Amino acid sequence: MKHQNKVAVVTGGVRDIGRAISLKLAAEGAKVVVNYHGSHDLAQQTLNDIESAGGQAILYKGDMTSPADVEGLIAKTIEAFGSSIDILVNVAGGLVARKTIEEMDLEFFNYVMQLNMSSTFLVTKAVVPYMSEGASIINFASQAGRDGGGPGASAYATSKGAVMTFTRSMAKELGPKGIRVNSLCCGMISTTFHDTFSKPEGRAATAGNTPLRREGAPNEVADTVSFLASSDAAFVSGINMDVNGGLVFS
Repeated sequence: MKHQNKVAVVTGGVRDIGRAISLKLAAEGAKVVVNYHGSHDLAQQTLNDIESAGGQAILYKGDMTSPADVEGLIAKTIEAFGSSIDILVNVAGGLVARKTIEEMDLEFFNYVMQLNMSSTFLVTKAVVPYMSEGASIINFASQAGRDGGGPGASAYATSKGAVMTFTRSMAKELGPKGIRVNSLCCGMISTTFHDTFSKPEGRAATAGNTPLRREGAPNEVADTVSFLASSDAAFVSGINMDVNGGLVFS
């Protein structure tokens, strides 16, 4: 029970990787605030699964690019679990669509940046006042932030590169307060993200080129998050950790 009695906030916490993280942290003893913006059914299933396993969690529906909704997230957290937050996992984000630079306009580019970078900024800014020494923030960057992404993913890759730099900056800024900040740069993980945006032949080729010869699983990412959020990683901060089966080295 690495996270017994800790309070964890997980944005985008009901689908794929986010869901696996919510379940993992709750299984390790954390009281989890599970944010979602889309499917209520998925959210309710996540809550049911946590509670049926003996864990504690609440749901909060909100858009993490909205300052008002972020304020609501904090208010709901304090109401349910008190004014101390130990873990923040910024999962919320997305690719939206694959567009070349000729196809995208400024509105699309700004939207992708808001979805991935602004949401991370807003939630982090709101949560930090409730964190103390030993707290941990885990952001979600991407392998795309390292290598520029696949075809039509330049806006997404740029936003994730920004998350990587923001992670390093916050590690320096918040370190003196005893707050650690890291990010994950995930590669090909078996999720609905790739079901939607990646062609089967491309996925197969990527898995074949990965030294471990397979895609990753959401629970493997969740295990890494749990480690980074725990005292086992007490001297780990400012890293953008690759979770890609050895496909890309930092």
